[in-house]
Amino acid sequence: MWAAYAVSAYGTGLGFGAFSVVAIEVLHAGSAEVAALSSAGLAIGALLAVPLGPWLEFRAKRPVMIAMDLVRFAALATVPLAYWLNLLSFGQLLVVSVVAAVAKIAFTAASGAYLKTLVPAGKLLVATSRFESTTWSATVVGPPLGGAAIGLLGPVTTVVLDAVSYLLSALGITAIREPERRPAPKTPAARRLRDVAEGWRHILAHPALRRLFFNLVLVNGLLMAGEPVLSVLMLAHLGFPVWQYGLAFAVPCLGGLVGSRLAPRVTARLGERKVLRVFGTLRACWPVGLAFVRPGPAGLAVVMITELGLITCISLFNSVFAAYRLNAVEPGHHARVLTAWSITSSTSIAVLTLLWGLLAQLTGPRAALAAAGVLLLATPFLLPRGPLGPFRTEGSPARRKRVPKPT
Repeated sequence: MWAAYAVSAYGTGLGFGAFSVVAIEVLHAGSAEVAALSSAGLAIGALLAVPLGPWLEFRAKRPVMIAMDLVRFAALATVPLAYWLNLLSFGQLLVVSVVAAVAKIAFTAASGAYLKTLVPAGKLLVATSRFESTTWSATVVGPPLGGAAIGLLGPVTTVVLDAVSYLLSALGITAIREPERRPAPKTPAARRLRDVAEGWRHILAHPALRRLFFNLVLVNGLLMAGEPVLSVLMLAHLGFPVWQYGLAFAVPCLGGLVGSRLAPRVTARLGERKVLRVFGTLRACWPVGLAFVRPGPAGLAVVMITELGLITCISLFNSVFAAYRLNAVEPGHHARVLTAWSITSSTSIAVLTLLWGLLAQLTGPRAALAAAGVLLLATPFLLPRGPLGPFRTEGSPARRKRVPKPT
């Protein structure tokens, strides 16, 4: 499963920004169309994914993962095919981005639930830290190589590589021979409508998960909303060369490797609760510095140092949080909780990206980055303050009761 994830992650890294490149270079799309392509894919994909939680919960997870990889392979493969036939359109890119977004949400939910069945609870932090480090290593290597491939072989090259990575991922998951645990019993038809919202209900019923949910939705949304604004500031306003812009984001991703690999040691020393509090706070302190970027080597250094600190804290926090969430969620609810989480995160990123694009248009990119940085400084107040111990719910909301965390 780790090998399949790695192949897919490196394919995603190589294909980073590929649709934007194709839209600009092949279809001559403007900035508004490129922003719409990015945001609409996330928003519409999240909306279409709402019924997936209960559907996934009561099915074997491994076939779903394989199917979602094959769906993404087939959808992405249509882009180079249409390009070579001179039939590619903006509408097709939009449809493919929506299909990929839905498949990603379904795959993420199924893979998280499946990972919980493969790895003992005490080893989940090791597993999640390895997945996190793989993500960041792919981010370091993928975009520069993808840019070089586009320059040498054409604008759809990285789309082809990304599509093939999903096919290889599906083959890797197929190679797992260990029998999968039987899924939870299927919910009666009368409760299907209720089950659509069960993931959100479960999150909101858990004090620690509820606070982490709102914290992460806001933090991820603000961070992603600031990325295109920072691109405009560095490339259009400050005149950084494209290679320096790429370097400014590729090198700091090494901090992701450091943070994710240190996560088990730091957690063993400080404890899960303190790690989430400390690094959840530290990750919110870095982005405000991006509003003060200046031209030249000093400005480039500010971006790289800021991103390095931010990514190191994020990777350590995410590794610990991913393990905690899997351990905290009641068995039989993992797919619904992970689906609800992904849908909300995708929607918030899409909405905040559009809002910050408008804000940057009205006030300038520097002011928009400052606003995002100031709001991020308030997000640590949403982090859990009390014990993190999971509790399970039984019966209706009125009958919920706490169950002590197993030792």
